[in-house]
Amino acid sequence: MKKSMKLGALALASTLSLSLIAVATPSASANTCPRKATVTMLGTIKPEIQDQFLAAVADYNKSQNCYTVKSVPGDRKLTFLQNVTPMYAAKNAPTIMYTLQEIPDMADKVLDLKLTPLARLVSKSLLASGNVNGRQVGVPSTAEAFGLLYNKKVLDKAGVDPSKIATRADLEAAFKKIEASGKKPLHFSAIWWSLGAHFTNIFHTNVGKTKEARLAGLDALVAGKADLANNATFKNWVATMDLLKKYNAGKVNLTDTEYDASIANLAGGDFGFMFQGNWTEPNLITASKGDDFGLMPLPISNNAKDYGNDSIPVGVPGYFMIDAQQSTKWEQKGALSFLTWLYTSPEGQKRVAGPVEEGGMSFIPVYKGFKIEPKTYMAKEISKFASAGKTLDWMNSYYPAGLQEEVGKVSMQQYFTDKISAADLAKAIEAAWKGKPKTWRGEAA
Repeated sequence: MKKSMKLGALALASTLSLSLIAVATPSASANTCPRKATVTMLGTIKPEIQDQFLAAVADYNKSQNCYTVKSVPGDRKLTFLQNVTPMYAAKNAPTIMYTLQEIPDMADKVLDLKLTPLARLVSKSLLASGNVNGRQVGVPSTAEAFGLLYNKKVLDKAGVDPSKIATRADLEAAFKKIEASGKKPLHFSAIWWSLGAHFTNIFHTNVGKTKEARLAGLDALVAGKADLANNATFKNWVATMDLLKKYNAGKVNLTDTEYDASIANLAGGDFGFMFQGNWTEPNLITASKGDDFGLMPLPISNNAKDYGNDSIPVGVPGYFMIDAQQSTKWEQKGALSFLTWLYTSPEGQKRVAGPVEEGGMSFIPVYKGFKIEPKTYMAKEISKFASAGKTLDWMNSYYPAGLQEEVGKVSMQQYFTDKISAADLAKAIEAAWKGKPKTWRGEAA
């Protein structure tokens, strides 16, 4: 979620086509090790695939003699910066870090990875959000998409074809069909990060057909010149949110514990739809022991030809960075060795892109040379959208650090629970953005 995230059909499809390029993993023999270095990493990428990631770490640690990678758990109740800033202050910075919106805040503390083997295996478009002032300060983990997830069995039973849903009216008709079939139409989550990052993105990515038009929308918010209450796209976006609230059959819960409940509802076959992303797929497959989940666009107007109604937001959820200030050269080499092993070795690729039921993370590969290809229905659906050029920007990649928390935990949750009006929501979002640094224009965070 950061700098320029142009994920057009050619760029992303080329990464999904998985060309076969052999790359040697940087390593060191026992004879060249000055000493065995411990490489620390803050967190485990994502909690949903924590066990699989730690299994990959264990595999790597067994594979060589020079480095040991150790995951240092952070406090999930705190932001990335709230976790990492005290570590730097204590002269105990992690060697590997993983984040997105905070990349500009970290750019002066981490290595330039431009000439590394990994950076040479990724398209420029996917590297862009990890590039700050010409320095490649981060390399991507995977590509993800979000929108309306669905349980294929539930939709089939109700006679709903997701490919035929092109407007908000079509979506409501689908909800009614699911209700008539005896199932619940939707679990719409009130989790702050889902509302503050992903659902707000649906608005910001639909405000213009070009990248510059979308960035200009952010410029206007920062300058205090936006009038959201009278913005046609904003009105349509709120109307779509109202529709989802109306048909939401999930119990409203403002905490992160609702994530597990939403997974159980969709996986159990009780619900037809859920607003989330493909990062849920490992959890869904594990919970249902099946592979019957798809992803479709969330239409925000009643004109099927309106921009964005037939597309899904596709982007990079986070970038790996390597500390340059407090880590030794040997620890930095170890960090690069681990990341390169993870994405270029047969063992690492199996962990990255293999099925979750076999210990994989089920990631969509973004590095050339992958010989493991995801086989899940949802991953295939995302690839189809990407190949057809039906992708939208992750404008949440540009959000200033803390913005999604501010909007998600306050105004979006307040509107979700009917505490404020649509006009109040418009004012609150305008106030949250006003005066923020325009990092997408090169301003310092």
